[in-house]
Amino acid sequence: MLTIVAISDDESLVGFLKCGPVDVLISCGDIYDGAIRRAMAHYKPRYTVAVRGNHDPDSPFGDGITDLHLKTCTIDGIIFGGFGGCWRYKPRGHHMFEQMEVSHLMRGFPQVDVFVAHNSPFGIHERDDGVHQGFEGFVSYLDRAPPDLFIHGHQHIDVTTVRDATTLVSVYGERLIHID
Repeated sequence: MLTIVAISDDESLVGFLKCGPVDVLISCGDIYDGAIRRAMAHYKPRYTVAVRGNHDPDSPFGDGITDLHLKTCTIDGIIFGGFGGCWRYKPRGHHMFEQMEVSHLMRGFPQVDVFVAHNSPFGIHERDDGVHQGFEGFVSYLDRAPPDLFIHGHQHIDVTTVRDATTLVSVYGERLIHID
């Protein structure tokens, strides 16, 4: 079993869970690198993986943080993969994508056990039709290669939904998750 702490969107809500060293710390974006480092010091994860959010800088993560954007990594036999950013709701900014661009990029993405994203799939956990619209390409991915777990931020809500074979977890602040 893996013990995971997932963080996203509001660093003032991070660091309050009562749990000892965890296996994996996941940042779903819009968390500054300094806050990820503080979470790493607090939770003492064996591994830290992350994706960038639309409010994050356009710079690489520091040492000890694996960037999952359009990449995979295997931890204790569990395959993690991810995609950062949100849809392009304004003309300028980092980590923003057109819907068709995401659909194209996700077309060949391999099946993983745990998918980490900043944004949600279209129609799932969306707060509005504007800034917080999900990616259509993620829905196609869920249909083609459903992961067991899809963890995301961006929507500023904590909610869990089951869609077919996938459990979708929206994180705002931090959440403790266990994987068998």
